[in-house]
Amino acid sequence: MPDTLIATPPQPGAAPPAADECALVELRQYTLHPHQREELIDLFDRAFVETQEAQGMRVLGQFRDLGRPDMFVWLRGFAHMESRRRALEGFYGGPVWAAHRSAANATMVDSDNVLLLRPAWPGSTMALPQHPRPAPGSRGAAPGVLTATVFPLHENPTPALLDFCRHRMAPLLQRSGARQVAWYCTEASANTFPRLPVREGEPVLLALALFGSAAAAQAVTTSGAWQRGVAPGLAPWLAGPPHTLRLQPTARSALHA
Repeated sequence: MPDTLIATPPQPGAAPPAADECALVELRQYTLHPHQREELIDLFDRAFVETQEAQGMRVLGQFRDLGRPDMFVWLRGFAHMESRRRALEGFYGGPVWAAHRSAANATMVDSDNVLLLRPAWPGSTMALPQHPRPAPGSRGAAPGVLTATVFPLHENPTPALLDFCRHRMAPLLQRSGARQVAWYCTEASANTFPRLPVREGEPVLLALALFGSAAAAQAVTTSGAWQRGVAPGLAPWLAGPPHTLRLQPTARSALHA
């Protein structure tokens, strides 16, 4: 990526919400052209982090998908739907995106795989850490692995399902080595920024679990504990098989171990 692609300094604006104040979160999965992920990460980490936050949103974390070499995944948070609309209008209508959108879009096959989510219950996301970021230009990876498991549901999560999360699913993840766990479910509000599509009408539960290493994250599955202790009880709520992403934080991801 040419060194001339630099970010315009952030302009004063709305302060981004703290991680535990994000009432809305987007899980964004981008399918990229082959061998383009490092190009996008280099551009994103250098030009699109502080400049988005200057518009009043929070870049919670950005990741390489360890199981899919042409996937880039990131999490972005907002205080509420109206602040989301204002922040997205400000960024995507502003000079930084105008300067770099062609380079970013050239790396992508699809950027529409987006879930708009909210905390599954009050306090269900407060444990996720947000570390100070290294300076723009930092490369490589930050510590740890984040697993993001999407559970497709027949309907929005019921109190019984959320109770199952608290008392069966979360404790098993923690016993298996997860340092922090957070829970989100689908936000049912209409998308107020249709220029960026989201997957609407798909009730899901999302579990984020932060591990110290890829081996620790993998051990949850290989141990068989999840299949024995959780899967049978969870099955009645599921509309399809769960899908787990194993995500390695980029060098500038605020969310890492």
